[in-house]
Amino acid sequence: MKKLLAAVAIYAGITLVAAQAKIYPDRPIKLIVPFVPGSPVDVLARVVSQQLGLRLGQALIIENRPGAGTSTGTKMVATSPPDGYTLLVSGQSLTYLNLFYPDLGFDAVKAFVPVATLAGWSHVMVVAPAVPAYTVAEFVSHARANPGKVTFGFGLGTSPQILGEYFKVVTNLDLVSVPYRGGEQVRIDLLGGRIDMNIAPVSNVIAMIGQGNIRPLAVTSLTRDKALPDVPTMTESGFPQIGFHPDIWQAIVAPIGTPAAIVNKLNAEINESLKTPEVTATFARLGFDAMINSPQEFAAFLAVQAQKWPPVIKAANIQPQ
Repeated sequence: MKKLLAAVAIYAGITLVAAQAKIYPDRPIKLIVPFVPGSPVDVLARVVSQQLGLRLGQALIIENRPGAGTSTGTKMVATSPPDGYTLLVSGQSLTYLNLFYPDLGFDAVKAFVPVATLAGWSHVMVVAPAVPAYTVAEFVSHARANPGKVTFGFGLGTSPQILGEYFKVVTNLDLVSVPYRGGEQVRIDLLGGRIDMNIAPVSNVIAMIGQGNIRPLAVTSLTRDKALPDVPTMTESGFPQIGFHPDIWQAIVAPIGTPAAIVNKLNAEINESLKTPEVTATFARLGFDAMINSPQEFAAFLAVQAQKWPPVIKAANIQPQ
């Protein structure tokens, strides 16, 4: 009798999960973005969520929860019910969040199940017109000749900060690091000559580059960016340590324990959303490269990223702010 009851319970559980997946979603889904509105990640989330909502037949509600190096929004989702109705947009910060916040209370990689990758994009190192450098090597020479005088501006807790601080380590430069709350103010000061160097997503500075207001030195991707075909890569410039593929990526994850049927459904619909003409056109305009993977491929990719980024963070000696 006990074996029969156990078998019935297992069957009932399987049937319930299958039924839940079949009707999922039957209400709006919250998509938590641990960045401020208007940031590249926020824009990415809104572009994808619009198409995904149409495919799922339910609204995706974007909820911005910035703060504490993305840990505020990340913790909110990690402690949410694993039912597919609260999802997180995140990227490589998952792989080093515990380095910044060892008392987080959970492993930021193991607390989530990979759902779907969204996009990756590269950065470009740019300088103010007054900086006498047209290549990375010339910038390094200029900075070495002026220790403690050349400034590097960045948005606090962003990939540009990590890339720039790591660049300082690789080149052994004495640059003055100037943190900002966001990248837009950095670029305003770059235009005004108050900041000498910045590293930014290509799409954020392409207009200023085209107008001749700032000067590009190199892109951080392994191949040249199609929007800046005449700008060399860091590897071509003699600094392969700063060549990444991709150097930033974003994806959607769910709390651990989310049923596989729901994960697979979300993955399939997200991947189809990334292929739509609307998303493809917007990604091209914003400089995003779509990343389409199965949950298993995403999990394998995340495992590699978890080995790659912590050593970079440690080498750059970046501390939480």
